Amino acid sequence: MARLSPLVLIPPVAFAALAGLFAFGMMRNNPEELPSAFIGQQAPGVPGEGLPGLAALTDADLRGGEVSVVNFWASWCPPCRAEHPTLVDMAQSGVRVAGINFRDEADKALGYLVEEGNPFFASGFDPAGRVSIDWGVTAPPETFIVKGDGTVLFRFTGPLVGSDYEQRFLPALAAAQQSE
Repeated sequence: MARLSPLVLIPPVAFAALAGLFAFGMMRNNPEELPSAFIGQQAPGVPGEGLPGLAALTDADLRGGEVSVVNFWASWCPPCRAEHPTLVDMAQSGVRVAGINFRDEADKALGYLVEEGNPFFASGFDPAGRVSIDWGVTAPPETFIVKGDGTVLFRFTGPLVGSDYEQRFLPALAAAQQSE
């Protein structure tokens, strides 16, 4: 009688563990949404510098009594380019859109805004990505809705386009604006 090696059991056990992990992940309320420790808390700080020649974003800008949208973006980021027309439309409709450019080069970021339009009332520049870490940003683009007292109300990961934007972001923005 041949004896089975215990190593034969490793692949099926690993597969079962991985399948269980995936099943658990699919049962979350919204698997697309990353939790944010800042929801309901004061917004973290903003970069100490802005893009040259543009109004620099300050902490006071996020605590001035008006709802603000804070968008983390980069000129090298294709999804950021996809959402840019949405940001321009928001700004033209009166939404206060602030931008934080990160892990980018200032001249490339400025060139992009000159070419595509600048939707930001103020901009921060975070070339090392330190401030993005403080906000919990994992990859661009990420967008936050901040209440006029500086409280983070909502976090949206990914580009502001499509049905996810229409069904999740816009209602959250409207609710924030109505509460002010």
